[in-house]
Amino acid sequence: MLKDIFQKKRHYATVGQSSRPAPTGGTTTPVADQIPKGLVHKCEGCGAILMNKELSKNAYTCPHCSYHFSLDAQTRIAITVDEGSFIEYDPEISSVNPLGFPDYEIKLDKAQAQTGLAEGAVTGEGNIGGYPLVIGVMDPRFIMGSMGSAVGEKLTRAMERAADTGYPLVLFTASGGARMQEGVLSLMQMAKTSVALERLNEQGVLFVSVVTHPTTGGVSASFASLGDIILAEPGAMFGFAGRRVIEQTIRQKLPDDFQTAEFMLKHGMVDKVVHRMQLRSTLETILRVHSLGGLARGEQS
Repeated sequence: MLKDIFQKKRHYATVGQSSRPAPTGGTTTPVADQIPKGLVHKCEGCGAILMNKELSKNAYTCPHCSYHFSLDAQTRIAITVDEGSFIEYDPEISSVNPLGFPDYEIKLDKAQAQTGLAEGAVTGEGNIGGYPLVIGVMDPRFIMGSMGSAVGEKLTRAMERAADTGYPLVLFTASGGARMQEGVLSLMQMAKTSVALERLNEQGVLFVSVVTHPTTGGVSASFASLGDIILAEPGAMFGFAGRRVIEQTIRQKLPDDFQTAEFMLKHGMVDKVVHRMQLRSTLETILRVHSLGGLARGEQS
């Protein structure tokens, strides 16, 4: 009918939500929309409504309260390495269902469809400020960033590439821990990555661990804590067991900022808390100083 043609239609804007843990350290709130998709996003820190273009200019942090939105692996790489310099390693590696865990294949297929990734980590090499490096980024969208055998394999291969090339290694962690659907095969990745990092250390290759929200469980208890330099984004949760589990175990009330990046900095578990807007320049400075140190050692030999 004519009235249907000319009827005024309402226009809506989708407001995204970023994933953050519950105050008790339990499950995370669901992600309604991932940065950088959508027109506007609601800041979980101060409630401000932010245009996506504004967020992009601020490295997907709130310009009002500095809240750091969750990033997918592709966006993280794009804002970190020099444009056009990234070469991906092993994009085809993905998990199978070695234990016959019910519906695990369905969960994997769903995660792959939602993220466009074969697995929960992207690795490769690139440059920051012209300085070469090997980079690995865990994606929190892929089954909560959990570490299964495929993630462990991809990260281990990246560590071995760093050892072969002598390029510094930078890993961005974001994980709910070991992937329970793979049982002990998932837990084995803690030892596997740790051994690979020890070999890297023996060769004198720099490893920078960048802790993002959240980094928990087996990832926090292995390679995330083994960096020569450990950086963290503001407010990032960094710890093994959840707050509620610890309080119930020790029967004590924990500090309000327990397991935040700032708390871990005060207790010596993190070297520096770096705002995302300064993270790339901080990494470039580290790579430049490391490069100069290598040149000095070469001249002496």
